[in-house]
Amino acid sequence: MLPLTLLGIVVIAIGGFALARSRAVLVADGNLSSLHSRPGYHGLYMLLRVLMFGLGAYILVNIIGSTLVGSQMRATLTELAPDLTGLKADTALSDARAIATGTIASKTDALREALAETFLRIDGQRIWAIAIVSILAALGAAYTTFRQIKPGFRARNRAERVMRRGLMVTAAVAILTTIGILLSLIGETLNFFSGIDWRVDAFLFGTTWSPLSGVHEGSISADKVGAIPLFAGTLMITVIAMLVAVPVGLFAAIYLSEFASPMVRAWAKPMLEILAGIPTVVYGFFAAITVAPALVSFGGSLGLTVQAESALAAGVVMGIMIIPFISSLSDDVINAVPQALRDGSFGLGATRSETVMKVVLPAALPGIVSAVLLGISRAVGETMIVVMAVGQSANLTWNPLDKVTTVTVQIVMLILGDTEASTAAGPAYTLGFTLFVATLALNVFALRIVSKYRQKYD
Repeated sequence: MLPLTLLGIVVIAIGGFALARSRAVLVADGNLSSLHSRPGYHGLYMLLRVLMFGLGAYILVNIIGSTLVGSQMRATLTELAPDLTGLKADTALSDARAIATGTIASKTDALREALAETFLRIDGQRIWAIAIVSILAALGAAYTTFRQIKPGFRARNRAERVMRRGLMVTAAVAILTTIGILLSLIGETLNFFSGIDWRVDAFLFGTTWSPLSGVHEGSISADKVGAIPLFAGTLMITVIAMLVAVPVGLFAAIYLSEFASPMVRAWAKPMLEILAGIPTVVYGFFAAITVAPALVSFGGSLGLTVQAESALAAGVVMGIMIIPFISSLSDDVINAVPQALRDGSFGLGATRSETVMKVVLPAALPGIVSAVLLGISRAVGETMIVVMAVGQSANLTWNPLDKVTTVTVQIVMLILGDTEASTAAGPAYTLGFTLFVATLALNVFALRIVSKYRQKYD
């Protein structure tokens, strides 16, 4: 029903464009010069108005309807089972939605089936309300715009005003999206800490990670949410990845920009950047099927015990994935260094290698730092490779040959495991908020470094 509603709004908008354009030609009575705006602008104004009101009503009614459905479901749960609260209530509501949508529920009983019937009834009303209100809003916008079409109507000015405001809205979407993500992370994080009696120290400095071990009893134990093993595993894999990616990527960029012939650069740079287009799931298969067994075999020949899901395998493959990002960005930055700096260095008798080391690289340092930090952010937030190549056990170790786990792996396991997402939302969102804060601090630190050296070499 909802896709058909969107299609109906688009059809009304396109039909309104043709109708308004024809109407403008008709009111001009064959003399288009009498119109303030050309017929196409009248059609464009009609199309923009229909889309604006139709889609606006669709989004607004959808938000209000979803809120009402959630409140009604909780009211029904309170009426049917007043003693069910907290995590158990959230799990029951999630199971009811799963039953209603035909997906797998963790438990099925009479209460959940009754809640599922209520959800189907209320959600059906929501869908019909969205369809009716959206189509009526689109038709109303088309009718009012149609009546405004006259020779002196400034359709071009109004269409441009609508488009300008639309561009302002789209520009604000990025900021609002960031704020929304931050608020959702903060809200779920506060709920999580309130459930463990605000034991922030237990989360930041604890060494035992098993947050869902007490969920079936309706609570999360503060002694089992220590995220130190997750942070240590993430840091270890990131360091290994950057030890692979930074030297290879930076040296490749220096060679391609300063030493390679045009013919070599013409085929080497595209071949290197092909790595950036490979899906991360392919890297994950490569790590799990090729690199990890090879490391196990090689370590065994040296008398070392290498786990099949070691941090070394994931870090090496992740470093290979990050190489084209660092190489491409560093290459662009090095090429952007003014040729006058190189010529001045050569004029003073410096060799090409000395010019690269003492002139070009210092001048390009801000961009290189940005490339490295982009690679670090990519490594910290990478999911698919570590999900397929590292383990799920929170093992606190600094041995890269052992099994480890990362923050992103645990977020995936919490959300997609046997426990419902609403139950695991607290630990998962808290881990996500921690990553957000760490990445933000890293970016602020990087901006200070870049600003310092950019002023020196501008």
